[in-house]
Amino acid sequence: MTTVLTYGTFDLFHYGHVRLLRRLRDMADVLIVGVSTDGFNAAKGKSSYFPYEVRCEMLMSCRYVDTIIPEVSWDQKRADIKRHDVDIFAMGSDWAGKFDDLSDLCRVVYLPRTEDISSTMIKANLFRERAFQPGAARIA
Repeated sequence: MTTVLTYGTFDLFHYGHVRLLRRLRDMADVLIVGVSTDGFNAAKGKSSYFPYEVRCEMLMSCRYVDTIIPEVSWDQKRADIKRHDVDIFAMGSDWAGKFDDLSDLCRVVYLPRTEDISSTMIKANLFRERAFQPGAARIA
């Protein structure tokens, strides 16, 4: 059984996310997704439109995802790989080389991003149209 682990914020869930998750699932029997918490995003100087719980809810509705874990710090990855017996650690190619130090624990791969789509791009386009307010969605 092959377990793949990836991390991300997954704000404004879009087709690029779906394609990434599908490619990851094609490599895995089990796909674990670490989702950046609101607190961790704040520490990184980022904010999400949707709160952590809603982003997790959207991801869990995706048939490719088996398990979600909270990402609360940069340095938790090594422990998560061991705890979940991960075979492959995978990230988008924008992170190429940043996690090579984990290759002593598992295979590390960087997948190409889907062109012409990202949450950052969507936010920028919406902000230009004055329709976007970071952190605006507070869904009960």
